[in-house]
Amino acid sequence: MRIACVGGGPGGLYFAALMKGLGPGHEVTVYERNAPGDSFGFGVVLSDETLGGIEHADPEVYAALSAEFARWDDIDVHYRGTVTTSGGHGFSAVDRRRLLGILRDRCAALGVDLRLRTEAPPAEELERTHDVVVACDGAGSATRTAFAGDFGTTLERRHCRYMWLATDKVFDAFNFHVVETPYGVMQGHAYPYSDGASTFIAEMHEDVWRAAGFDAPGRPTASDGTDLEAVERCADLFADALEGHTLIPNASRWRSFTTVRNRTWRRGAIVLLGDAAHTAHFSIGSGTKLAMEDALALAACLHEHDGVKEALAAYEEERRPVAESVQRAAQASLEWFEDMAMHVGQEPKQFAFNLLTRSRRVGRDNLRLRDPDFADAVDGWFARANGGGEARPPMFHPFRLRGLELKNRVVVSAMDMYSSEDGTPGDFHLVHLGSKALGGAGLVMTEMVCVSAPGRITPGCAGLYAPEHTEAWRRVTDFVHERSSAAIGVQLGHSGRKGATRLMWEGIDEPLEEGEWPVVAPSPLPYREGVNQVPEELTREGMDRIRDAFVRSAREAERAGFDLLELHCAHGYLLSSFLSPVTNRRTDRYGGDLQGRLRYPLEVFAAVREVWSGHKPVTVRISATDWVEGGTTGEDAVEIARAFAEAGADAIDVSTGQVTPDERPAYGRSFQVPFAERIRARVGVPVIAVGAISSHDDVNSLLLAGRADLCALGRTHLYDPQWTLHAAAEQGYSGPGAQWPVQFQAGSRRPPTGRTDGPRPRLELLRSPDPGPAHRRWRPQHAGGPRTA
Repeated sequence: MRIACVGGGPGGLYFAALMKGLGPGHEVTVYERNAPGDSFGFGVVLSDETLGGIEHADPEVYAALSAEFARWDDIDVHYRGTVTTSGGHGFSAVDRRRLLGILRDRCAALGVDLRLRTEAPPAEELERTHDVVVACDGAGSATRTAFAGDFGTTLERRHCRYMWLATDKVFDAFNFHVVETPYGVMQGHAYPYSDGASTFIAEMHEDVWRAAGFDAPGRPTASDGTDLEAVERCADLFADALEGHTLIPNASRWRSFTTVRNRTWRRGAIVLLGDAAHTAHFSIGSGTKLAMEDALALAACLHEHDGVKEALAAYEEERRPVAESVQRAAQASLEWFEDMAMHVGQEPKQFAFNLLTRSRRVGRDNLRLRDPDFADAVDGWFARANGGGEARPPMFHPFRLRGLELKNRVVVSAMDMYSSEDGTPGDFHLVHLGSKALGGAGLVMTEMVCVSAPGRITPGCAGLYAPEHTEAWRRVTDFVHERSSAAIGVQLGHSGRKGATRLMWEGIDEPLEEGEWPVVAPSPLPYREGVNQVPEELTREGMDRIRDAFVRSAREAERAGFDLLELHCAHGYLLSSFLSPVTNRRTDRYGGDLQGRLRYPLEVFAAVREVWSGHKPVTVRISATDWVEGGTTGEDAVEIARAFAEAGADAIDVSTGQVTPDERPAYGRSFQVPFAERIRARVGVPVIAVGAISSHDDVNSLLLAGRADLCALGRTHLYDPQWTLHAAAEQGYSGPGAQWPVQFQAGSRRPPTGRTDGPRPRLELLRSPDPGPAHRRWRPQHAGGPRTA
């Protein structure tokens, strides 16, 4: 094969070496416009997984790299005069220039045609003379840019500014330095990569960057483009971290990180690799790692498949899920640093835990495996901060909302069951909700209970607008109170424009084939044009009627014995559709700006709060974003939450979306939690987090990090009604907040499986056989040592 690589970075060089090693007859040419010494950046971090792949695929490259590695285990978080250390993380770093030198030497030894200081011909021209053209020319790839429409390229510029530097101070761990300045919060990321140097990245939000005057024009620059004044000022701002050592620039200037995504990575014989295909924020150290793993996969696919088209398709199929997963983690990490000011103010141990778990790929359990002492210290801090007593899994600490004390932090989320008869819940609801209460959760929520027959979503929705409804719900609440220690809450709502549709399993959001009733909304906009009916725009009289229906249902909920009431202002139902600019186009005082759109939901809230017992809590569920341009944003959600908190809401249940069928949610692990965290930090109101929270590690980690006060799980409880009790058993906990019903206590331990051992955790396999009790700090005497030295 004739192969052209556009770009001579780590990914391109490694791919070229692999292909030449797999087939000496391949003609592989690498075009690199820079000279050998023109390396940008200083140290690069590689994971154990990547190193294992290199060791297997090219032992010679691995042997050369292993002699250069700086390896260490610890992360030090410097924050408000304290240093919090977490060990067991297993990093490897190497000077980027040495990495490139090793790869160039390997390419030369194998016969790769290296054309340094040479601009590559246009990709279309290369494609005419080569079987494969690999675009590995970085985040600003000219090849990708030339065919941006074909690749479906999107570029998302983020909100921090950063500068890549080195220092002659040799740190002995990965360091995060948080500096509070008169301009705002700045952070330094630092790690060793050789006997005499460390990488040092200065980063801050754009607002802080501007306040500090770093955007001033006419700043002096060096011949390589280095912002000399900025380097000098960063040395002053991070003087405590540098301890008298100097900062070393190399084409160092302020940059903004851009997330690169592509709908496809291939166009004919042209294929994208590394940053040209996908970027991941440097705070999770994955750019070089991803590029070299891409190179491994692409070389293997070209070797294993007869046709180029099939090979490139197989490469993308293999690597895209991995890259997208890393990008999701990187996105969470970069957003955490963008919101650094929001986290400052936490206690040092919580701040460190929050930082270490920011990507949502590492949680409490993983940190406990890496460093039990650190995990114990954070658990102990959480116990002291939440009433004292013995440390326990955070999810089993109690939580008080007004006069209601919940035995633990687990909530069974409200889930529509569509199984009522004319609004009346029956035996199904008794078993469904009763089993969840027996399963150990602190709070069990009903589905959305409708305040009127026209306010139902489907004919199977539950209600609280007739005497028989109250009696039926009383049967459920009596069972929960008599047979469990759980609390039970009712969620009141009105369907609005999303009403008069079929049962979920008959076609979600599909209109009824017969028996349809009229629907109402703030504006006459159907949920789906040409599919769902056009709602009647509510008049003042209609709004009063529905407000009074909420009040009536709240009174009935009190009689039915509920412990908590939640007002449903989310998911595109009536009150939600008043809040969203997508669904509220009114020109009167109930539309327009956010204050106008809030007016009616706040009127309903005030009326409900007035008739609900003063000692019982009222929460509000909101959609914190509509996931669509022009809709509710995260900033809007903060103000919405603030308005309800000031009106007397005891907590905000933070969900997202389902307001419009045009939404494009960014699904992923705990993907809705950042919205809850922002509300909690900026409004100071307790929050209930929801959305792809599925494990006890998720719950514990979110609570420890201060991202939520309660965690609501829905589908998880459908899969396992006794999830909370099982979570306690899996953590070896049987104390307060995790009591099994006496009838179930014989099953409170996991049944034996017959196995006497299990697979060792991957982290253990990657660590040295006996690392010793102390954290492993990097020391200069590493050259030539073993991987885990």
